[in-house]
Amino acid sequence: MRLGEMVIDVTPLRASRPYRLVFVAQTLTVLTTALTNVAINLHVYQVTGSSVQVGLVSLAFGFALLVGLLAGGVLADRVDRRRLILGTRVIVAVVLGGLAVNAAMPHPNLVIVYVAAVLAGSVNGLGGSALMAAIPGLVEPAHLTAAGALITVTSQFGAMVGPTVAGLIAAGPGVAACFAIDAIGYLAGVGLMWFIPPQRAEAEPQHPLRALAEGFNFVRRNQVVGGLLLIDVFAMVFAMPYSLFPQLGEEVFGGGPSTVGLLYTAPAVGAFLGALASGWTGRVRLSGLALFGAVALWGLAIMAFGLAGQLWVGLLFLAVAGVGDTTSEILRRALLQHYTPDHLQGRVSSLWLAQATSGPAVGNAEAGLAARLLGGGGALVAGGIVCVLGVGLVAATMPALRRASLRGEPCRSLTSTA
Repeated sequence: MRLGEMVIDVTPLRASRPYRLVFVAQTLTVLTTALTNVAINLHVYQVTGSSVQVGLVSLAFGFALLVGLLAGGVLADRVDRRRLILGTRVIVAVVLGGLAVNAAMPHPNLVIVYVAAVLAGSVNGLGGSALMAAIPGLVEPAHLTAAGALITVTSQFGAMVGPTVAGLIAAGPGVAACFAIDAIGYLAGVGLMWFIPPQRAEAEPQHPLRALAEGFNFVRRNQVVGGLLLIDVFAMVFAMPYSLFPQLGEEVFGGGPSTVGLLYTAPAVGAFLGALASGWTGRVRLSGLALFGAVALWGLAIMAFGLAGQLWVGLLFLAVAGVGDTTSEILRRALLQHYTPDHLQGRVSSLWLAQATSGPAVGNAEAGLAARLLGGGGALVAGGIVCVLGVGLVAATMPALRRASLRGEPCRSLTSTA
């Protein structure tokens, strides 16, 4: 493979105007949402002085998001996905505007913050499922991997740049400005995506619970799609390191908050670089085997980080872990969309997004409990081993995922095993 083929493939941006509009809108939204993600925590702490309240607001948002994703998956397979995306973004912009007004008041109301968290979480979930389900209808099947990689680049860029910008704005104009800028970003995204074509779903109307059950049954019966979700469980639940960074920064690396900040930054930097060099993911013949390698790389890098005694070595392994993580995400997203029929895209996407939302939270909790028994480094070594063994288990028991490929026409049989 030539060096030029390693660079991220921008063909979807050149070939599809609708995708180009979505990409610009999503890039803008990712950057402005990063402002709110930081500002909401600062705002709640300023109002209450309680980290418990900060955690409870995050919990309320996360639970509402999970419910919204599952409901959104059903809706995305029954209504025009374009209208669902636009409508939910307008509602979120209004909610953010309300947060900005509340934050600008002399005595902000905490109840309004909780209501806004629940509304924003549930409505974002509805729109998130629809947006992911709409992507396959905007690009050629051969460009699905590249389209996902481009979206991943924007997410990682926002993760690196957004928090710093949010801190500067919060320290200057204040957190209300962060909320207002995010509201404007959502409205600008509505203006851009207004011009994408309708994305009408093909599913027949049925009871919402029965529709959701159909999505679960497809995942259970399709070895490729089910394997994609299962392999992510081993990576996210058993090898998630983020909750241990404060402990390791102090006890192992002998640093303070700045050291902890570097630990959080290193995986994002690696993920960003991995996404920029992801051109090969759309050209590799055996995509399933490449996915196994990427998830194993994450587990091995987390294991090595747990054994590192020097900061620069730990940061290096965290960056490598970021490369494995973003490569895995790109391949899993593309394979999921490649092997899922259009009338199920919304529901299957919602299950994928729900797992992506809840998995890291469970993994961070599991890492904290394991650290009490094994110590921070020991918990990460054990988690990395479980992750690698899980990859081997999935590879041995799911031959269809081993043989999965993004080349050729999508293989979307309901009971596919090849």
